[in-house]
Amino acid sequence: MRAVYGAMHPPITRSPRSSPRKDGGPKKQESGDSFQDYQESVNDAWDCGDDEFCVISDVKISNRMVQSAALSVINSHRSGQLGTNTTTIAELHTQIPPALVSAESTETVTTSHSTVNNTHTSTAVISCSERDVAKQDKFLELIASSNINLPELRELSWSGIPPSVRAISWRLLNGYLPANVERREETLKRKREEYWSFVKQYYETRHEDIHQDTFRQIHIDIPRMSPLVPLFQQTIVQEMFERILYIWAIRHPASGYVQGINDLVTPFFVVFLYEVVPKDENLDTYDIELVNEEDRAIVEADSFWCMSKLLDGIQDNYTFAQPGIQTKVQQLRELMKRIDINLHRHLEKHEIDYLQFSFRWFNNLLMRELPLGCTVRLWDTLHSEPNGFSHFVLYVAAAFLKHFSQQLMAQRDFQGLMLLLQNLPTSYWSDSEISLLVAEAFRLKYVFADAPNHLQANKK
Repeated sequence: MRAVYGAMHPPITRSPRSSPRKDGGPKKQESGDSFQDYQESVNDAWDCGDDEFCVISDVKISNRMVQSAALSVINSHRSGQLGTNTTTIAELHTQIPPALVSAESTETVTTSHSTVNNTHTSTAVISCSERDVAKQDKFLELIASSNINLPELRELSWSGIPPSVRAISWRLLNGYLPANVERREETLKRKREEYWSFVKQYYETRHEDIHQDTFRQIHIDIPRMSPLVPLFQQTIVQEMFERILYIWAIRHPASGYVQGINDLVTPFFVVFLYEVVPKDENLDTYDIELVNEEDRAIVEADSFWCMSKLLDGIQDNYTFAQPGIQTKVQQLRELMKRIDINLHRHLEKHEIDYLQFSFRWFNNLLMRELPLGCTVRLWDTLHSEPNGFSHFVLYVAAAFLKHFSQQLMAQRDFQGLMLLLQNLPTSYWSDSEISLLVAEAFRLKYVFADAPNHLQANKK
């Protein structure tokens, strides 16, 4: 097993590209401070070890900028302007089409949702619109067929999946659950038993010298996931995540565990947990000990297998040096040159390297940039798109960056741009913003459909 390395920034020490400078002008005095020095100077503004900026050794920053940036960050944190996205899981019930009806009933149901300021949750009766009911009926009819038409399921799921059928839809779209209804029960039983046999076989090895570093990093990372959501601070939940991630790392020695993979378990976990928790309960604060042990085992096993299926398609994102992510960063740069040249030039003028902000986007599939409810809605579409997590996500990232173009253009220095790029204002986002985002990503994908070289740098 290889040693674990961090993936909040790429495992390289130099930028693959120096920001272009205009020739002919007076040369600025070089400062001895590297970007790493800058980051260390403001480490009191972030949680220790939570790498917010990419360490690029050839980016030079003056002491004056270091002090100014540190003061700005600290003041912003004090005023609450730079808070991370802390949208509660309960918003899954309200941001996306609500769980209007169950498979057995079409009556109005009671759903938990969060208040606007996310300080507490309340119970409200959600009325079923005819459109939502009709869409859910289509899902139920399609899922009940003896052999599911997967292209039709993808088309239906692209614009969002009702929560009551999201779990089974994700299992199908992910490739974990067979399309043939006669094979489903047998397959699920076999795969769940197989996962628990892995746990029995491998989990006790976590304290052996050869695996100690891997498990230690997993153990450190898990409590940092959604730290303000009580669900993820429960000991049982953290132990479930530890087993999932450790077993995956043991079975994938080419990459092992890389920081960022832990985030990819979360959407599957909450979607599958929603399936077994009473619908009038708030997932944010629900005591998972109330879920019977058999259902918890199912949630854990299915989360493992679906995460594994997802990572099979993007594994070069997590192998040594993470070449898949570095390629996507370069492709994003080329794409932005074509769709928003003014923003691209603005970033280059202020020496912003795409690696410094978009590496995290691709490493975590934008999870750190969006509320959890929005991530789940986005994953509805990524599951529905062919190669959604490996290819379409690039266009989502481009549309995401372009969405904030005006605000970024208003920033006049490196410091302001980086602070905004690392803390884009999405805490208020809901499914409507995600729908617009994926629609723009779809448009970009087809604008360049007949230009296969649009993601490659122009040869000089």
